[in-house]
Amino acid sequence: MTGFGDAIAYLNDPLNWTRRSGILELLGEHLAISAVAVLAAFVLAFPVGVALGSAGRGGGAVVVLSNVSRAVPTLALLTLFAVSPIGFGNRATTIALAVFAIPPILTNTYVGFRGVDADVREAARGMGMTRRQVITRVELPLALPLVMTGLRTAAVQVVATAGLAALVGGGGLGRIVNLGFGQQDYGQIIAGAILIAALALLTELALVLLSRVLTPGPGRAALLRLRDRTVAGQPEPTASGVPL
Repeated sequence: MTGFGDAIAYLNDPLNWTRRSGILELLGEHLAISAVAVLAAFVLAFPVGVALGSAGRGGGAVVVLSNVSRAVPTLALLTLFAVSPIGFGNRATTIALAVFAIPPILTNTYVGFRGVDADVREAARGMGMTRRQVITRVELPLALPLVMTGLRTAAVQVVATAGLAALVGGGGLGRIVNLGFGQQDYGQIIAGAILIAALALLTELALVLLSRVLTPGPGRAALLRLRDRTVAGQPEPTASGVPL
């Protein structure tokens, strides 16, 4: 069998999914590592991007910080953590991935808030809105598309890179690839790569849909109408106007 044939056989074996340290368990670990890393990066980067973007200052600092963060490879951070008190395992991987996820979130948040028209801000203040109300009710809805783009980029990058956890004794789908290399099992290596790539694509798709739901505009309105029809049990009309 070819490598791809072996990979398909590996993925079609139910035991590989349900056994201890199988695909389902490793998938859960992979998602947990990725979710915590992205959430930590968002909590750190989003407020900074909002503050700097709303004030219209700090653009140079954002660019420098983003470039420096991108220049540090995740594997290099993991190597440094291995000889520090952080050590090996999922914790080290989560911290390294959070550092990796900060630049796109920070940059896109800054650009999104920085791009809000000053006249819109002044009009909101003229209506008696407080600083917090201007940010949450005016600037955030306008900046949300770019914020979501940064979050989506960071999440996909993290999911695709979280397989490195296996190199430092962590969990996740990377263990399938790592074990395949150890056993010279190319089918298992390809199967692990397929799973990681598929998870990254699904993450991209899920966040695109979430972005369309959260972002005001025609896309959000169409999804809300579809949801309402589904809840009500009404068929969705086709382009010709005839229900399916």
